[in-house]
Amino acid sequence: MSHKKSRGRGGGGGAAASGDGHEDLARPPPLQAVLLADSFTLKFRPITLERPKVLLPLVHMPMIEYTLTWLESAGVEDAFVFCCAHSHQVKEYLEKAGWAGKSGPGSMAVTAVESHDAISAGDALRVIYDRGVIHGDFVLISGDTVSNMSLKDALQEHMDRKKKDPLAVMTMVIKHSKPSILTHQTRLGNDEIVMAIDPETKELLYYEDRADNSHLYITIDKDILNNNPTLQLHNDMEDCYIDICSPEVLSLFTDNFDYQHLRRHFVKGLLVDDIMGYKIYTHELRSGYAARIDNFRSYDTVSKDVIQRWTYPMVPDVISSRDCSESRLHRQGVYKASDVTLSPSAQIGANSVVGSVTSIGDHCKVLNSVIGEGCKIGKNVLINGSFIWDNVIIEDGCKVSNSLVCDGVHLRAGAIVEPGCVLSFKVEVGKNVVVPAHSKVSLLPQPSNEDSDEELEYADTNSGITDSPPFSSMRSNGDQSTVPLEEDESGTSETGTCGVVGYIWTSVDTGIVEEWRQSIAPIPKEKLEELLHAVSDDDGSEDESNNPTLPDKDDSSDSVVEDDDHISKFEKEVEETFQRALGGGVNRDNLILEINGLRLAYSLQHADCAGAVFYSVMKSALVAAQSTNDTLLKTTADALGKWKDLLRNYTKTVDEEMEILLKFEEMCQETTKEFSLLFPKILPYLYDTEVVSEDAILRWAEEKEHADESDKVFVKQSEGFIKWLKEAEEEDDEEEE
Repeated sequence: MSHKKSRGRGGGGGAAASGDGHEDLARPPPLQAVLLADSFTLKFRPITLERPKVLLPLVHMPMIEYTLTWLESAGVEDAFVFCCAHSHQVKEYLEKAGWAGKSGPGSMAVTAVESHDAISAGDALRVIYDRGVIHGDFVLISGDTVSNMSLKDALQEHMDRKKKDPLAVMTMVIKHSKPSILTHQTRLGNDEIVMAIDPETKELLYYEDRADNSHLYITIDKDILNNNPTLQLHNDMEDCYIDICSPEVLSLFTDNFDYQHLRRHFVKGLLVDDIMGYKIYTHELRSGYAARIDNFRSYDTVSKDVIQRWTYPMVPDVISSRDCSESRLHRQGVYKASDVTLSPSAQIGANSVVGSVTSIGDHCKVLNSVIGEGCKIGKNVLINGSFIWDNVIIEDGCKVSNSLVCDGVHLRAGAIVEPGCVLSFKVEVGKNVVVPAHSKVSLLPQPSNEDSDEELEYADTNSGITDSPPFSSMRSNGDQSTVPLEEDESGTSETGTCGVVGYIWTSVDTGIVEEWRQSIAPIPKEKLEELLHAVSDDDGSEDESNNPTLPDKDDSSDSVVEDDDHISKFEKEVEETFQRALGGGVNRDNLILEINGLRLAYSLQHADCAGAVFYSVMKSALVAAQSTNDTLLKTTADALGKWKDLLRNYTKTVDEEMEILLKFEEMCQETTKEFSLLFPKILPYLYDTEVVSEDAILRWAEEKEHADESDKVFVKQSEGFIKWLKEAEEEDDEEEE
């Protein structure tokens, strides 16, 4: 079902106010947007040699569809889509999807701006300036961004600042996202960013996206400290790459041809420019969703967020970009088109999507995966944590784990695709062939001269071809240890019953030495353990000095408030990590390692982990329940039974078990009051599953004896069970005597 049928072409000059009347002169110009449809990086190669990144499917819809839909909903009237790499494909999509057409009231006019000379975002903005299409403040965004945030507050802040200070030329949207202390990356696979922000004005004072994580300090110009007596230093903010810009931004790019990268050159350049005095401000996103798909890990993360409806209404059953059967949401977060052919013995697991005209054979398992349209899945196939695009054929007995498989790929019987692989368009994998982990395979040889991250997405015809090895010796899933292949004159392997058509790409094109950092596959448990040991060795005492975001507790009168905020942020991140484990985004074996990494990052204790994990488990039970107490009691019992080993990992002492009980009381009184009547029924279950011990429960009851009546509510509810525990303890003492 097509969501868009006709759109307005904005004309080369947008929709600036026109006319001779005073009313026209007073009318503010329409809100405009510049959408960059080229990422100017190589992170999605080899795929982007054949298709632009913004047209890659994200849960069955091109990335740019999410961006354009959000811009229109945010009140943008004119959008200019700058396209360079594969510009003909982008323009064709805009026409086909109905974005480039005659505009009606309330619709957004979309105009493609094409250039084949731009090699960076800076060049793109200089082209936009030369075309003269921007007439006021505009939103600058890339076509790989998914958001449902409201722009109203950020726009108003930007406008108010401009009235007071014409040098305020940009407002950057940021959001809280604590990076892992183990990998120094956010959940999107991006390296941590260090920002210094004025807490009162929200002015950006310092920005570093290439911090040296081997040291536990950063270097800031002393003038920043001298001129700003108060500033907040953050390493817990994610750059959403959504900017509200004044027209002066385009002039600055035109006047400074060394501005190429939006952040590394432009933002940093303005921050150190003492002559012009231009200022950049920040707007922290506190509600809503915004994320840019910068690499394969963020592709995986944002896909799961879409499936789990964090991006609503940007979800499969609400918007659709093509004339196809509508996806419908079923139980456990499963989306399925009405014309899917599914064997009765096949299993579609939670948080999975299956596209139109796809058939899935007997005894197949599809877990936490997205299957495209027109795919043919044979018998006894296992697809776990993977993205299978359109018209893919997977024969009997194949296994695909945490990988991306592009349009037209053919996996013959028994083939195994190990975690982290990317199989580009129309690659064929022979019978019983094992594609090694983190392999990138394409029918196109790998271009050379790829040492810059500012290059176009398509192949440079003057760059030559590297000597990319074909699959000449892949492991076999049969008795053979190698798979011999013959090669044609071009070096491409011939396809046979056990051959592979395609070239193995090396990772030098993206500059990623360690493939696991930005892979679709979860970080290997061995790597997490290695990183955790390294952090423990460097910080055996867990000194607070390793965390630059912690407040100075000795000098701050608001330390108690800041401590509470610090713990609440920790609990929120534990809940997000736990939710990803529920959705398959985090391997259960790695969950403890990730939570331990968060504990070290926040310099907290095991007891804090116990409370945070318990809250996450109980919250999952509440979400899974319906309206009745009986259902909630059942889902709670199921959740505690499933995650009891995880909870026990953080309840080694009575104090830590006490934290569970205190957290449960707090939940019943404040955040999840639905549990308040069930407290006396759930407490015995915590005891039976050995999450809390008899000693912890009796000590909790004893400490409440002299408390206020309002603090005794749940002790009184549980009097019968507590009495039973005391009597059982006395009987044990008598037997011992």
